Amino acid sequence: MLTPWRVLDPGTVVVEGDRIAAVLEGPAPDLGEAEQIHAAGFLVVPGFVDIHIHGAAGHDTMDATPEALGGMARFLARHGVTSFLPTTVAAKTEDILAAVANVAACQNRDLGGARVLGIHLEGPYLNPHWRGAQPLEHIRPAASGEYEQFFAWGNVRLVTLAPEVPENRALIPYAVERGAAVAVGHSAATYEEVMEAVSLGLSQASHTFNGMVPLHHRQPGAVGAALTCEGIFAQVIVDLVHIHPAVVRLLVQAKGVRRTVLVSDAMRAAGLPDGSYDLGGQWVRVREGVARLDPGGSLAGSTLTLDRALANVVAATGLPLEEALPMATAVPAASIGLEESLGTLEPGRWADLVLLDEAGHVQLTMVGGKVVYRSDKVPAPGAA
Repeated sequence: MLTPWRVLDPGTVVVEGDRIAAVLEGPAPDLGEAEQIHAAGFLVVPGFVDIHIHGAAGHDTMDATPEALGGMARFLARHGVTSFLPTTVAAKTEDILAAVANVAACQNRDLGGARVLGIHLEGPYLNPHWRGAQPLEHIRPAASGEYEQFFAWGNVRLVTLAPEVPENRALIPYAVERGAAVAVGHSAATYEEVMEAVSLGLSQASHTFNGMVPLHHRQPGAVGAALTCEGIFAQVIVDLVHIHPAVVRLLVQAKGVRRTVLVSDAMRAAGLPDGSYDLGGQWVRVREGVARLDPGGSLAGSTLTLDRALANVVAATGLPLEEALPMATAVPAASIGLEESLGTLEPGRWADLVLLDEAGHVQLTMVGGKVVYRSDKVPAPGAA
C-alpha cells in the first residue's frame, strides 16, 4: 500500500461510510462481519485527481449535460481517477454559464464514477497569439460583469488566464478570495509579469511548456517562472507527445515531485478510436491517438489518461512508482486546496482508493467508499 507518502506492506484501509476510518500497518485485524476486499497481489493507492480534463468517451464539459459528465465520470473511474475538474474552453458567455451550472448540478450527484469537484475555467481570458486549440473568436479580456456570473454558483476551483493582459489581473485576487486557484496558460507573459501575478495570488501553470513562449536564457517567460518559482504548481501532460521525455525529466528535477501535477488535458476522443471529433466547435483529427486541429495542425488536448501519464512519467524520469505517485494524487489535490479531503490514504479523508496490478493497470476503483469499477481479477468481497 502507498498512502502515497508511506509504504505499508502489508496494510489495511478501514472505511466507514464515505470516509477512511483507519489506515493500519501489518496483517489485517479481525473486523468481524465487516465486508472485506482482499487486495493481496495488488497495490492499494489513493485515487487519482485530474484537475484539467475537457472530455472523454465521446463527451465534453461544454456539452453541459448530466449525461456528459456521467459518461466522463464512469470512463475516468476505469482509469483510476476518483475526482476531477471538468474543464471549459473559450466560448460564448451563455455557453460557459451553461457548463458551470451543469457542473454545479452534478457535484452532489452519484454519477457512478469519479467525483466532480467543481469546474476549471480555461479561458476565455487568454492570449489569442498563444491560443493553441482555443477558439480565437471567443478569446477576450476579462470583464467583471461577466466573470462574476461564472462565480455565482461557488464552484469555480481553477482558472487559467493570460496575466499579461491588463484586464485579466483583477480576476486573480477575485478568484483566490473565492477559493479558486489561478494558473498562467495560453500566455505570452514575461517572467516579470508572471511573478507579478504570483504576488496577486497566481499559483499554477497550465500544461507547462505548451501554450506559452518557449524558454530562452535571456527571456525566461512563463516557463522560466514555472520552473523556478516555489509558489507555482506545474501541470504537465505526460503523453510524450506534448513534451519530450527529457523535458519531463527536466521539469520534475526542477520542480520536485511535490510541485508537479500530472494532468490529462483529454478531449472527447479519449477512449475512442482515431477519427474526427468536436472541440469547442472546431474539428479535431485524431491519428494514432494524437489530437490535432483540422485544419491547422495545432495539438488539441490529448487522448491521455492519468494511469498512462503515471506510467509515462515513471519511464521518463526513472523514478520508482512510490515516488512518482503523488504527482497524480496528493499534489493535484493540494494544488486546488483540497489536501485535507483527498489525494492520500489517511483517516478522515474521502474513501477514494485504487487497486493496481503489477503492470500498473487499474483493477478496482472506490469513490467515497463505493466500488465504482471492478475488473474480473479482483475477488468479490466477503465477510471477515
